[in-house]
Amino acid sequence: MKLTSNMEDYLEAVSLCANEAGVARVSDIRDMLGVKTPSVTGAVKALTEAGYMVHQPYKGIELTAKGRRAAEDVKKRHAILSRFLIQVLGVTPRTADIDACKMEHTISRETLEKLHDYLHKQTGEER
Repeated sequence: MKLTSNMEDYLEAVSLCANEAGVARVSDIRDMLGVKTPSVTGAVKALTEAGYMVHQPYKGIELTAKGRRAAEDVKKRHAILSRFLIQVLGVTPRTADIDACKMEHTISRETLEKLHDYLHKQTGEER
């Protein structure tokens, strides 16, 4: 199953909303993404069926190992793009965050790696 940009957003949201126990609530995901509860429920169902998460009603949503890998990949893409927009282009953090959200779903691996290498060379930060 190929993940859509919406599905990637849900995986990222679950990862970011998860509490200390690694569990996220539907209401937190809904609020973070600014969508309606049925949208979250539908996405959670599809991602659960695809093996990216486990949903226990009234207990929460937890990412599987497969889901954690996918969410971390999205978060990494977002972070690299956001850093580039802020540090190299001088975009405000808010605008960089919004634009990185859009770009993270379509950027090629090659371009992302080149951006990451460029940032590493310019800032000297660890890769």
